[in-house]
Amino acid sequence: MNLIEKLQNKMASLSKSERKVAQVVLADPQAVIHKSIARLAALAEVSEPTVNRFCRTLGAKGYPDFKLQLAQSLVEGTPFVSRHVEEGDTTLALSHKIFESSMAALNTAQKHLDLAALESVIDAVGSATKISFFGLGASASVAHDAQNKFLRFDTPVMFSDDILMQRMAAINAGAGDVIIFISHTGRTKALCEIATIARKTQATVIGITASPSPLADICTLVLSTQVPENTDIYMPMASRLAQLVLIDILITGYTLQRGPDFQHKLRLIKDSLRDSRFKKT
Repeated sequence: MNLIEKLQNKMASLSKSERKVAQVVLADPQAVIHKSIARLAALAEVSEPTVNRFCRTLGAKGYPDFKLQLAQSLVEGTPFVSRHVEEGDTTLALSHKIFESSMAALNTAQKHLDLAALESVIDAVGSATKISFFGLGASASVAHDAQNKFLRFDTPVMFSDDILMQRMAAINAGAGDVIIFISHTGRTKALCEIATIARKTQATVIGITASPSPLADICTLVLSTQVPENTDIYMPMASRLAQLVLIDILITGYTLQRGPDFQHKLRLIKDSLRDSRFKKT
């Protein structure tokens, strides 16, 4: 359900002042995207705090987040390509749209990031005796990237995008193992089944996924990007970028947690790879 549909469904339950804001929004949602909070409050004849309360009622963090969700609700886009790209767009237009939507998605992911959950995940990864990254489809590339980055460290790490291999690894998991499931929707049945198997062991099961979702409900810890992207219809773009950024944050947190001696070891690894490249000219 997009923001406009949610607003229409909630209209009856809104307060009198919030309904006044809703009426202005529904009358011309395209115009509201370009209005300041002060201007919207004036048009609705309410206070700015009322507008902020209205935004939170609809699940937005504030007015900027509300406008972003409103804009995403209005853009239908071209199915299977990108929600923001439309038929007939020039190369300049489509490139601007994809860059802008990606930056907006990262901004949204940053605002919604649960720092307490992030710290718990970094602690779990830092104390792990083995780390596994599981993903299917588009999320498999993110899981593979995570494995490539963690291979620099001395903790054993594996990646799998094969359901049978994931199932066997989950069954054999034990105390000290950390299994990270990556899925934008959190609704992939096979991943949910494997996560359920992993939870029956003593392993720590982490989801980089939507919350709420079936996968999130199964996991021990969840990092949610909260990127409003419908990957059932459109090619996943912004959501994958947010997942990759979360992996980079985990890598950095893990590295800092290990201390200066560990960072010195990473420099030695970098130095050992220096001869594998041609020198800069």
